[in-house]
Amino acid sequence: MNLLKGLEKEYYIEKYTIQSLFSFDISPFVQVFQFEKGNFIIQEGSAPEYLFYMVEGKAKLYVSHKNGKVSLINFLTPPIFMGEIELLNEEKYSKSIQTSSKCICLGIAIEKCKEKLLADAHFLKYLCIFLSNKSTAHSTKYTKHQAYPLENKLAEFILLSSHEDIYREKHTEISEYFGVSYRHLLHTFAQLSEAGMIEKIKMSYKILDREKLQALADEIK
Repeated sequence: MNLLKGLEKEYYIEKYTIQSLFSFDISPFVQVFQFEKGNFIIQEGSAPEYLFYMVEGKAKLYVSHKNGKVSLINFLTPPIFMGEIELLNEEKYSKSIQTSSKCICLGIAIEKCKEKLLADAHFLKYLCIFLSNKSTAHSTKYTKHQAYPLENKLAEFILLSSHEDIYREKHTEISEYFGVSYRHLLHTFAQLSEAGMIEKIKMSYKILDREKLQALADEIK
């Protein structure tokens, strides 16, 4: 994790117009963080010090179970807030958020301006809309998982989770995410490979035909 300062900080604050989400001057409370791939933005069980606003990159949301198992909940793509539930005190301790590519996040120091944040009607209105859209997206994802074959869902997932056309997710994790058997997942990967959309390279897959994958993914929409 790197903390960006000076002109770099100003650049990202201006580029992603975070000030438009608030009715008070937010810039004194904002820091810009650069997370490398594999870094944790938020550790599970911790109380976040920052309300993060991811503006570049991709990340994964995880939860741990009492039996020691760890489950992938969702992929996170910008622009998205992270730690907003903790800010509202509905949930004291957070789930894990780990980067799957280099990420840029604008971090708002919660303790320095929590009262201002919770009294800002403009920000709270935006947050309500954001949380509503987030809830709708989760419901839609669940419906998609029930209504479409794995081939379509996997095509969409590969496009979402790949970095520079390389897909490297764990089969065990993804089979659980989709609620299918490991064998079914491997069979579907083989189908996409035979169709010339992807190619297996050691422990990963390379995207060969993005348009065909996108066409499969678009059938879900």
